[in-house]
Amino acid sequence: MSICAPAARAALVLAFASSTLACGAGDDPTGTIPGGSTGPTGTTTTPSGNPGGAGGSAGGGSGGAGGGASTGGAGGAIADSLDGILAELRADLDGALVAHAAFTGWPVPVAGGRLFVSTDPAIAEVAGDHDGWAGTAMAADQGFAWVVIDVPPGDHYKLTDGATWAADPWARSFTYDPNGEISLVDPTTAHLDRHLRVGDARIEPRTVRVWVPASAATRVLYAHDGQNLFDPEAPWGGWRLQDAAPDGMILVGIDNTPARMDEYTHVTDDIDGSGQLVGGKADAYADFVQHTVRPLVKKHYGEPGPVGVLGSSLGGLVSLAIADRYPNDYAFAASLSGTLGWGSIGANVHHETVLDRYQQHGHGAAVIYVDSGGHGTSCADADGDGVHDDDPDSADNYCENQQFEGILGDLGYGAKDLTTYWDVDAPHNEAAWAARVFRPLGVFAGL
Repeated sequence: MSICAPAARAALVLAFASSTLACGAGDDPTGTIPGGSTGPTGTTTTPSGNPGGAGGSAGGGSGGAGGGASTGGAGGAIADSLDGILAELRADLDGALVAHAAFTGWPVPVAGGRLFVSTDPAIAEVAGDHDGWAGTAMAADQGFAWVVIDVPPGDHYKLTDGATWAADPWARSFTYDPNGEISLVDPTTAHLDRHLRVGDARIEPRTVRVWVPASAATRVLYAHDGQNLFDPEAPWGGWRLQDAAPDGMILVGIDNTPARMDEYTHVTDDIDGSGQLVGGKADAYADFVQHTVRPLVKKHYGEPGPVGVLGSSLGGLVSLAIADRYPNDYAFAASLSGTLGWGSIGANVHHETVLDRYQQHGHGAAVIYVDSGGHGTSCADADGDGVHDDDPDSADNYCENQQFEGILGDLGYGAKDLTTYWDVDAPHNEAAWAARVFRPLGVFAGL
């Protein structure tokens, strides 16, 4: 019934949930430029406002498969001329920004070059490789500023006032350099793409980030807590997943939202002894990944080779739940420090755990990777709820993952379809997962 030692179980879940929601707060822009990155001169910019909320969960219409946002205009039409796009921006700034972000991505191609837009009146120049970072002034308009510049493929750029620098929050493509996030136009090398406000009827919109490899794609891995995966400024330094990615692997980072605990858990549980049950939306989240995120990725990048899913903590739990819900659609599922006792954490709660679910459903098709840090002494089931989590010395979900390994072994999993790893006494945070994520990525790359 615990996540680690009984006295710490609720604190671990709540503390980790809080940390994952803290980063990426401005990734669903609605009129201001989230900052923190630095420009070529090293000047740090800190523009005000993060209106998107945690995980990019702010409002804005969510679309269906392959879009995540309305394409705006009458009957879904969208302008492709400069005059038409400017008219859309003047009529409905946020709606037009979102629509074009979903369609071609910003900066938008128009006759004569690319249309760049800033919604912060204080930062109304574009500087980049194309002008030696000198800066080109934008024309002030109705709540935004704009300019059309003919830039070469692979151009790096930022928005600036000449003293402060910020990555373009609406840019489709970006990467990181020693100064933070930097925006890209038509990238010619490995890079990240962002797709804003991707959601469905049951799952609220959020940002989806895609690592696009330089070489031809051979496989796709979907991962959770997306705002922690690529950004070096994420908690504990983030995963820096792109640094560990094998050649040819597309990585899809799906941001979390304030509903993380509900979306990443397949049943309800009582994690703090209050009697209030939380969780239970993982099936809806699995359907969102399957029917909205995957079609979006297929539309823009294809979905070659085997498909996998990966996460940590509750993200590890939901990865296993997704592979179980869609057993013929995922060749690989990885759980790092997975919260596998969920459903039986509360003293008076025993709902179906993922341990129960896998035991009941038998040997599946997916190759599975499971690990944990921490340690345990007895890994006992003192309360008789079927989960070996009552060891006061256990940490980082060690005992539950040991139990899961045993269940899978009894089901016939072996060297060909099960990899386990124990990172002795490793803590429950992104730094620990970043240090060993090469292991599951290597297993997936070998399929």
